[in-house]
Amino acid sequence: MLNLRFNFIKIIKKNLFPFYKNKELKLIFKKLHQGHQKKTVVARFVGGCVRKHIVGDNIDDIDVATILTTDEIKKIFQDTNFKIIETGVDHGTVTLLTKKFKIEFTTLRRDVRTDGRHAKVEYINDWKIDSERRDFTINAIYLDINGKIFDPQMGTTDLKNNNVKFIGDPQKRIEEDYLRIVRFIRFKIMYNSKVEPTTNNAIKLNLDGIKNISKERILSELFKILDLKNFLSLNNDKYLKDIFSLIFPEFLYIDRLEKLKKLLSYSKINQNIVLATLLIDEKNNHEYFSHKYNVSNKVKEDLNLFAINLKFLKENKNFFTKDLEKNIYLNGKDHVITLNILNYATNNKYKLSSFYDNFRKILQTKIRKFPISGKYLMQHGLQEGLVLGKVLKNVEKEWIENKFEISNKRVLEIIKKNTN
Repeated sequence: MLNLRFNFIKIIKKNLFPFYKNKELKLIFKKLHQGHQKKTVVARFVGGCVRKHIVGDNIDDIDVATILTTDEIKKIFQDTNFKIIETGVDHGTVTLLTKKFKIEFTTLRRDVRTDGRHAKVEYINDWKIDSERRDFTINAIYLDINGKIFDPQMGTTDLKNNNVKFIGDPQKRIEEDYLRIVRFIRFKIMYNSKVEPTTNNAIKLNLDGIKNISKERILSELFKILDLKNFLSLNNDKYLKDIFSLIFPEFLYIDRLEKLKKLLSYSKINQNIVLATLLIDEKNNHEYFSHKYNVSNKVKEDLNLFAINLKFLKENKNFFTKDLEKNIYLNGKDHVITLNILNYATNNKYKLSSFYDNFRKILQTKIRKFPISGKYLMQHGLQEGLVLGKVLKNVEKEWIENKFEISNKRVLEIIKKNTN
């Protein structure tokens, strides 16, 4: 019933409030068409925004294909309030930032020469030829500002049937850019698509080519995969699981995803939780992954913190009992909830019933508020500076260790000790 209601809402949203009717987008397309004959198609939406519009998903970034060059686009918008970013001028791409949208314009083109990573391109005015260089039929659906679809590769049919299909020869498409193997995995997971024999053979023959792709591009695709709800069902598809394991051999614990699936009704399973579940063990496997893919400092710090605190949790039998309030105060409720999830996912001795009991206790625990401020300490003789900060930390530490209690008399004793 919930799924039927959700699908109904998506259909209503798609038909009554299509993204292409946005006033800002209408204005942008009007400026693009100025100086051209009415029958000339200067620009069309393409790629993810069109695909998401058709199925009723939320649209974030927008891709626009156009017969205009990057210089022409920059000239059109140079005296507007929109910001222009030269994201890939050499390949015919500029980005326009508006109040609501990030719009990437790419000149129609065909690939003259490719090496599996980069392409030498030639700019053209032929929409069908432009579609032939794209990866999948479902990403080669064009939509004009009036909502009219141009679909030279029959992508709408494949989208309706959840069929992720390479345009033309899969072998040729993959050889043009080996990252398309990882992208295929993402879309196959997204749409639960079947794999055609020719696609299967092409992927197996070209897996080695992925090592020539920059780690940054691979990581970008990987994080999009980890964000997919369907990714937690990876174990249900042996073919996909095997291919994924060959591309990412660092993920030693794919079987743990089954345990994460059981927790979806309790908590949101975000990208960081999935990544930590796949990596963390007693051999610091996560550190090797972080080094190999040169992940951001934020991701590295999160993985390290999860690993350290999981180890502490497993060694501390009182973590979810008498020390729970303390752990929530020091780490935050969200972090402790995450540790509870990771403990269940990575520890076979930790039962679902224990997870639920502790989850309930975490939610019911109120976060304490430290009652002493720097202003209070200054009112009782301390000067602003390093000493004040040190005393405040010592008072807070004693307050925590004393089950969140400390008398005014004891605070004054600590102040006196540090002012003599």
